[in-house]
Amino acid sequence: MSLDHREEDETLLANLRTGDWLDSVEFPPLRYAVPELLPEGFTLLAGSPKVGKSWLVLDMLLSVAGAGRALSSISVPESRPVLYLALEDGDRRMQERCRTILDDRFIPRNFHYVTDCTYPLMTIRAWLERYDGAVIVLDTLGKVMEDGKPGDNSYQRDYKMAGGFKSICADFPGVSILAVHHDRKATSDDFVQSVSGTNGIAGAADTIMILNRARNSDDGLLKVTGRDVLESEYALIRSGPSWRLHGGTLESARDAATSVRNSMKAAGLGPRMQETLELVNQHPEGISPKLADAALGATDSRTYLPRLVERGLIESPRRGLYVPVATVATLQTVTADVTSQHLQHDFEEFDDVTDF
Repeated sequence: MSLDHREEDETLLANLRTGDWLDSVEFPPLRYAVPELLPEGFTLLAGSPKVGKSWLVLDMLLSVAGAGRALSSISVPESRPVLYLALEDGDRRMQERCRTILDDRFIPRNFHYVTDCTYPLMTIRAWLERYDGAVIVLDTLGKVMEDGKPGDNSYQRDYKMAGGFKSICADFPGVSILAVHHDRKATSDDFVQSVSGTNGIAGAADTIMILNRARNSDDGLLKVTGRDVLESEYALIRSGPSWRLHGGTLESARDAATSVRNSMKAAGLGPRMQETLELVNQHPEGISPKLADAALGATDSRTYLPRLVERGLIESPRRGLYVPVATVATLQTVTADVTSQHLQHDFEEFDDVTDF
Protein backbone atom coordinates (compact mmCIF):
# COMPACT_ATOMS: atom_id res chain seq x y z
CA MET A 1 0.00 0.00 0.00
CA SER A 2 1.35 3.42 -0.93
CA LEU A 3 1.98 6.17 1.62
CA ASP A 4 -0.87 8.24 0.18
CA HIS A 5 -3.32 5.35 0.66
CA ARG A 6 -2.19 4.80 4.26
CA GLU A 7 -2.66 8.50 5.03
CA GLU A 8 -6.11 8.39 3.43
CA ASP A 9 -7.08 5.39 5.56
CA GLU A 10 -5.88 7.12 8.72
CA THR A 11 -8.06 10.11 7.87
CA LEU A 12 -11.13 7.97 7.16
CA LEU A 13 -10.71 6.04 10.41
CA ALA A 14 -9.78 9.01 12.59
CA ASN A 15 -13.09 8.82 14.51
CA LEU A 16 -13.02 5.06 15.01
CA ARG A 17 -13.90 3.94 18.57
CA THR A 18 -13.33 0.58 20.24
CA GLY A 19 -15.50 -1.43 22.59
CA ASP A 20 -13.12 -1.08 25.54
CA TRP A 21 -13.08 2.72 25.10
CA LEU A 22 -16.89 2.77 25.05
CA ASP A 23 -17.00 0.52 28.10
CA SER A 24 -14.70 2.80 30.11
CA VAL A 25 -15.94 6.27 29.21
CA GLU A 26 -18.36 8.06 31.57
CA PHE A 27 -20.83 10.35 29.84
CA PRO A 28 -22.60 13.15 31.71
CA PRO A 29 -26.28 12.42 32.41
CA LEU A 30 -28.88 13.70 30.00
CA ARG A 31 -29.69 17.29 30.96
CA TYR A 32 -33.29 18.44 31.14
CA ALA A 33 -34.44 22.03 30.77
CA VAL A 34 -37.81 20.97 32.24
CA PRO A 35 -37.26 17.87 34.42
CA GLU A 36 -38.55 14.63 32.83
CA LEU A 37 -40.26 16.52 30.01
CA LEU A 38 -37.91 18.65 27.87
CA PRO A 39 -34.41 17.16 27.42
CA GLU A 40 -31.36 18.67 25.79
CA GLY A 41 -31.14 18.46 22.01
CA PHE A 42 -33.51 19.47 19.24
CA THR A 43 -37.22 19.08 19.99
CA LEU A 44 -40.15 19.54 17.63
CA LEU A 45 -43.54 20.55 19.05
CA ALA A 46 -46.39 20.14 16.56
CA GLY A 47 -50.11 20.75 16.82
CA SER A 48 -53.08 22.28 15.07
CA PRO A 49 -53.36 26.08 14.75
CA LYS A 50 -54.75 27.78 17.89
CA VAL A 51 -54.45 24.60 19.94
CA GLY A 52 -52.28 26.37 22.56
CA LYS A 53 -48.69 25.57 21.50
CA SER A 54 -47.36 29.09 22.11
CA TRP A 55 -48.87 29.20 25.60
CA LEU A 56 -47.27 25.83 26.38
CA VAL A 57 -43.74 26.82 25.33
CA LEU A 58 -43.97 30.25 26.97
CA ASP A 59 -44.95 28.57 30.24
CA MET A 60 -41.88 26.34 30.04
CA LEU A 61 -39.57 29.22 29.15
CA LEU A 62 -40.75 31.39 32.05
CA SER A 63 -40.45 28.51 34.50
CA VAL A 64 -36.82 27.89 33.45
CA ALA A 65 -35.92 31.58 33.43
CA GLY A 66 -37.38 32.12 36.91
CA ALA A 67 -36.77 28.69 38.49
CA GLY A 68 -40.52 28.28 38.83
CA ARG A 69 -42.99 25.48 38.17
CA ALA A 70 -43.66 24.37 34.60
CA LEU A 71 -47.30 23.53 33.91
CA SER A 72 -48.01 24.60 37.52
CA SER A 73 -46.42 21.39 38.80
CA ILE A 74 -42.90 20.54 37.57
CA SER A 75 -40.30 22.25 39.76
CA VAL A 76 -37.33 23.73 37.86
CA PRO A 77 -34.35 23.72 40.28
CA GLU A 78 -32.35 26.67 38.95
CA SER A 79 -32.81 29.83 36.91
CA ARG A 80 -31.13 29.66 33.51
CA PRO A 81 -31.16 31.98 30.48
CA VAL A 82 -33.78 31.33 27.80
CA LEU A 83 -34.40 32.79 24.35
CA TYR A 84 -37.80 33.02 22.68
CA LEU A 85 -37.92 33.72 18.93
CA ALA A 86 -41.58 34.74 18.99
CA LEU A 87 -42.00 35.47 15.30
CA GLU A 88 -45.81 35.67 15.41
CA ASP A 89 -46.04 38.06 18.38
CA GLY A 90 -45.36 41.66 19.33
CA ASP A 91 -44.19 43.35 22.52
CA ARG A 92 -47.69 44.10 23.82
CA ARG A 93 -48.92 40.52 23.35
CA MET A 94 -45.71 39.17 24.88
CA GLN A 95 -46.16 41.30 27.98
CA GLU A 96 -49.81 40.32 28.38
CA ARG A 97 -49.11 36.61 28.01
CA CYS A 98 -46.17 36.66 30.42
CA ARG A 99 -48.20 38.48 33.06
CA THR A 100 -51.09 36.07 32.61
CA ILE A 101 -48.89 33.00 33.12
CA LEU A 102 -46.98 34.58 36.00
CA ASP A 103 -50.15 35.91 37.65
CA ASP A 104 -48.72 39.46 37.45
CA ARG A 105 -45.41 38.54 39.10
CA PHE A 106 -42.23 40.11 37.74
CA ILE A 107 -41.03 38.75 34.40
CA PRO A 108 -37.64 37.02 35.03
CA ARG A 109 -34.53 38.85 33.88
CA ASN A 110 -33.23 35.61 32.34
CA PHE A 111 -36.13 35.68 29.86
CA HIS A 112 -34.94 37.01 26.47
CA TYR A 113 -37.00 37.31 23.31
CA VAL A 114 -37.09 38.74 19.80
CA THR A 115 -40.12 39.20 17.55
CA ASP A 116 -38.24 39.65 14.28
CA CYS A 117 -35.47 37.34 13.14
CA THR A 118 -34.27 36.89 9.55
CA TYR A 119 -31.46 34.45 10.29
CA PRO A 120 -32.54 32.21 13.20
CA LEU A 121 -29.57 29.84 13.15
CA MET A 122 -27.04 32.68 13.20
CA THR A 123 -29.05 34.52 15.87
CA ILE A 124 -29.17 31.46 18.13
CA ARG A 125 -25.44 30.84 17.77
CA ALA A 126 -24.65 34.48 18.57
CA TRP A 127 -26.86 34.36 21.65
CA LEU A 128 -25.29 31.10 22.88
CA GLU A 129 -21.82 32.62 22.54
CA ARG A 130 -22.94 35.27 25.04
CA TYR A 131 -25.16 33.27 27.40
CA ASP A 132 -24.98 29.82 28.97
CA GLY A 133 -28.37 29.09 27.46
CA ALA A 134 -30.85 26.54 28.67
CA VAL A 135 -33.77 26.69 26.23
CA ILE A 136 -34.26 28.35 22.86
CA VAL A 137 -37.72 28.26 21.28
CA LEU A 138 -38.48 29.11 17.64
CA ASP A 139 -42.17 29.93 17.17
CA THR A 140 -42.82 28.97 14.42
CA LEU A 141 -40.64 26.88 12.12
CA GLY A 142 -42.87 27.76 9.17
CA LYS A 143 -41.91 31.46 9.47
CA VAL A 144 -38.29 30.73 8.54
CA MET A 145 -38.56 27.72 6.21
CA GLU A 146 -37.42 28.40 2.67
CA ASP A 147 -39.82 27.89 -0.21
CA GLY A 148 -39.09 24.89 -2.37
CA LYS A 149 -37.57 25.43 -5.80
CA PRO A 150 -38.34 23.41 -8.93
CA GLY A 151 -36.33 20.20 -8.87
CA ASP A 152 -35.57 20.44 -5.13
CA ASN A 153 -35.69 17.30 -3.02
CA SER A 154 -38.23 18.23 -0.34
CA TYR A 155 -36.95 15.67 2.16
CA GLN A 156 -33.36 16.89 1.91
CA ARG A 157 -34.48 20.52 2.18
CA ASP A 158 -36.51 19.83 5.33
CA TYR A 159 -33.80 17.66 6.91
CA LYS A 160 -31.14 20.28 6.24
CA MET A 161 -33.30 22.99 7.84
CA ALA A 162 -34.10 20.95 10.94
CA GLY A 163 -30.58 19.53 11.04
CA GLY A 164 -29.20 23.05 11.41
CA PHE A 165 -30.77 23.28 14.86
CA LYS A 166 -29.52 19.81 15.73
CA SER A 167 -25.94 20.80 14.85
CA ILE A 168 -26.15 23.78 17.22
CA CYS A 169 -27.16 21.42 20.03
CA ALA A 170 -24.11 19.30 19.24
CA ASP A 171 -21.85 22.36 19.45
CA PHE A 172 -23.42 23.55 22.73
CA PRO A 173 -23.98 20.46 24.93
CA GLY A 174 -26.81 20.71 27.42
CA VAL A 175 -28.83 23.20 25.37
CA SER A 176 -32.45 22.51 24.40
CA ILE A 177 -33.78 23.97 21.15
CA LEU A 178 -37.52 23.61 20.54
CA ALA A 179 -39.20 24.49 17.24
CA VAL A 180 -42.97 24.99 17.12
CA HIS A 181 -44.59 23.56 14.00
CA HIS A 182 -48.01 22.67 12.60
CA ASP A 183 -49.44 19.20 12.18
CA ARG A 184 -51.11 17.64 9.17
CA LYS A 185 -54.85 17.97 8.72
CA ALA A 186 -55.06 14.24 8.03
CA THR A 187 -54.92 11.95 11.03
CA SER A 188 -52.52 9.03 11.44
CA ASP A 189 -52.24 6.05 13.78
CA ASP A 190 -48.57 7.00 14.27
CA PHE A 191 -48.59 10.45 15.86
CA VAL A 192 -45.07 11.20 14.53
CA GLN A 193 -46.55 11.03 11.02
CA SER A 194 -48.88 13.90 11.91
CA VAL A 195 -45.98 16.39 11.75
CA SER A 196 -46.48 18.69 8.78
CA GLY A 197 -43.98 18.45 5.93
CA THR A 198 -41.80 15.54 4.86
CA ASN A 199 -40.29 13.03 7.26
CA GLY A 200 -37.08 15.05 7.02
CA ILE A 201 -38.32 17.44 9.72
CA ALA A 202 -39.32 14.75 12.19
CA GLY A 203 -36.30 12.63 11.27
CA ALA A 204 -33.83 15.31 12.34
CA ALA A 205 -35.45 15.89 15.74
CA ASP A 206 -34.14 14.21 18.89
CA THR A 207 -37.53 14.57 20.59
CA ILE A 208 -41.03 15.05 19.17
CA MET A 209 -44.01 16.44 21.04
CA ILE A 210 -47.57 16.54 19.69
CA LEU A 211 -50.19 18.72 21.41
CA ASN A 212 -53.84 17.85 20.79
CA ARG A 213 -57.00 19.50 22.05
CA ALA A 214 -60.60 19.10 20.95
CA ARG A 215 -62.23 22.39 20.02
CA ASN A 216 -64.36 23.94 22.77
CA SER A 217 -62.67 21.69 25.33
CA ASP A 218 -60.16 22.43 28.09
CA ASP A 219 -58.71 18.90 27.98
CA GLY A 220 -55.48 18.37 26.09
CA LEU A 221 -53.03 15.57 25.39
CA LEU A 222 -49.26 15.98 25.07
CA LYS A 223 -47.57 13.03 23.36
CA VAL A 224 -43.79 12.71 23.66
CA THR A 225 -41.30 10.40 21.96
CA GLY A 226 -37.63 10.60 21.14
CA ARG A 227 -34.20 9.03 20.94
CA ASP A 228 -33.33 9.54 24.61
CA VAL A 229 -36.74 9.76 26.30
CA LEU A 230 -39.41 7.19 27.02
CA GLU A 231 -42.50 7.44 24.84
CA SER A 232 -45.28 8.87 27.00
CA GLU A 233 -48.45 10.89 26.84
CA TYR A 234 -49.72 13.34 29.43
CA ALA A 235 -53.19 14.71 30.08
CA LEU A 236 -53.28 18.51 30.31
CA ILE A 237 -55.96 20.96 31.39
CA ARG A 238 -56.27 24.53 30.22
CA SER A 239 -56.39 26.99 33.09
CA GLY A 240 -57.53 30.12 31.30
CA PRO A 241 -55.34 30.25 28.20
CA SER A 242 -52.36 28.45 29.80
CA TRP A 243 -51.79 24.77 30.58
CA ARG A 244 -51.34 22.66 33.71
CA LEU A 245 -50.80 18.95 34.32
CA HIS A 246 -53.87 16.84 34.99
CA GLY A 247 -53.63 15.75 38.64
CA GLY A 248 -50.60 17.91 39.42
CA THR A 249 -47.85 15.37 38.64
CA LEU A 250 -46.41 13.72 35.57
CA GLU A 251 -47.43 10.32 36.93
CA SER A 252 -51.06 11.31 37.44
CA ALA A 253 -51.07 13.03 34.04
CA ARG A 254 -49.89 9.78 32.44
CA ASP A 255 -52.59 7.84 34.27
CA ALA A 256 -55.27 10.25 33.06
CA ALA A 257 -54.08 10.25 29.45
CA THR A 258 -56.14 7.24 28.36
CA SER A 259 -59.35 8.74 29.66
CA VAL A 260 -58.66 12.09 28.02
CA ARG A 261 -57.69 10.44 24.73
CA ASN A 262 -60.90 8.44 24.67
CA SER A 263 -62.94 11.54 25.48
CA MET A 264 -61.31 13.39 22.59
CA LYS A 265 -62.02 10.51 20.22
CA ALA A 266 -65.60 10.35 21.43
CA ALA A 267 -66.22 14.00 20.65
CA GLY A 268 -68.85 14.23 17.93
CA LEU A 269 -70.38 10.79 18.51
CA GLY A 270 -74.13 10.53 18.10
CA PRO A 271 -76.37 9.85 21.12
CA ARG A 272 -76.68 6.12 20.34
CA MET A 273 -72.88 5.66 20.00
CA GLN A 274 -72.31 7.66 23.20
CA GLU A 275 -74.81 5.50 25.06
CA THR A 276 -73.17 2.28 23.86
CA LEU A 277 -69.69 3.57 24.75
CA GLU A 278 -70.78 4.50 28.26
CA LEU A 279 -72.29 1.06 28.75
CA VAL A 280 -69.08 -0.74 27.74
CA ASN A 281 -67.00 1.49 30.03
CA GLN A 282 -69.23 0.40 32.91
CA HIS A 283 -68.31 -3.26 32.30
CA PRO A 284 -64.55 -3.81 32.73
CA GLU A 285 -65.18 -7.56 32.62
CA GLY A 286 -66.58 -7.19 29.10
CA ILE A 287 -70.05 -7.27 27.57
CA SER A 288 -71.63 -9.11 24.64
CA PRO A 289 -73.92 -7.60 21.98
CA LYS A 290 -76.92 -9.48 23.39
CA LEU A 291 -76.35 -8.22 26.92
CA ALA A 292 -75.77 -4.70 25.55
CA ASP A 293 -79.10 -4.84 23.71
CA ALA A 294 -80.82 -5.99 26.87
CA ALA A 295 -79.28 -3.20 28.96
CA LEU A 296 -80.08 -0.51 26.39
CA GLY A 297 -83.46 -1.82 25.30
CA ALA A 298 -82.18 -1.94 21.73
CA THR A 299 -81.48 -4.41 18.92
CA ASP A 300 -78.57 -2.75 17.10
CA SER A 301 -75.56 -3.21 19.42
CA ARG A 302 -73.97 -5.55 16.85
CA THR A 303 -73.73 -2.51 14.58
CA TYR A 304 -72.47 0.07 17.06
CA LEU A 305 -69.98 -2.02 19.03
CA PRO A 306 -67.73 -2.80 16.00
CA ARG A 307 -67.87 0.87 15.00
CA LEU A 308 -66.55 1.86 18.44
CA VAL A 309 -63.75 -0.70 18.02
CA GLU A 310 -62.82 0.83 14.65
CA ARG A 311 -62.54 4.26 16.28
CA GLY A 312 -60.26 2.89 19.00
CA LEU A 313 -62.73 3.70 21.78
CA ILE A 314 -63.19 0.11 22.95
CA GLU A 315 -61.49 -3.24 22.30
CA SER A 316 -62.69 -6.68 21.22
CA PRO A 317 -60.15 -9.21 22.53
CA ARG A 318 -62.22 -12.12 21.19
CA ARG A 319 -65.30 -12.69 19.08
CA GLY A 320 -68.47 -11.40 20.71
CA LEU A 321 -66.81 -9.67 23.68
CA TYR A 322 -66.25 -5.92 24.02
CA VAL A 323 -64.27 -4.21 26.78
CA PRO A 324 -63.04 -0.71 27.73
CA VAL A 325 -59.61 0.11 26.31
CA ALA A 326 -58.01 0.40 29.75
CA THR A 327 -58.97 -3.18 30.69
CA VAL A 328 -57.51 -5.03 27.70
CA ALA A 329 -54.29 -6.09 29.46
CA THR A 330 -56.20 -7.22 32.52
CA LEU A 331 -58.79 -9.09 30.48
CA GLN A 332 -56.12 -11.22 28.83
CA THR A 333 -55.72 -13.04 32.15
CA VAL A 334 -59.41 -13.86 32.46
CA THR A 335 -60.06 -17.58 31.97
CA ALA A 336 -62.16 -19.01 29.20
CA ASP A 337 -64.59 -20.30 31.82
CA VAL A 338 -65.32 -16.79 33.10
CA THR A 339 -65.76 -15.47 29.57
CA SER A 340 -68.05 -18.30 28.60
CA GLN A 341 -70.39 -17.38 31.45
CA HIS A 342 -71.08 -14.07 29.71
CA LEU A 343 -71.29 -15.46 26.19
CA GLN A 344 -72.81 -18.91 26.47
CA HIS A 345 -76.30 -17.95 25.42
CA ASP A 346 -75.06 -15.57 22.73
CA PHE A 347 -72.98 -18.23 21.01
CA GLU A 348 -75.87 -20.70 21.10
CA GLU A 349 -78.25 -18.23 19.50
CA PHE A 350 -75.87 -16.37 17.16
CA ASP A 351 -73.25 -18.96 16.35
CA ASP A 352 -73.68 -18.39 12.64
CA VAL A 353 -73.55 -14.58 12.87
CA THR A 354 -70.36 -12.58 12.35
CA ASP A 355 -69.90 -9.30 14.24
CA PHE A 356 -67.84 -7.62 11.53
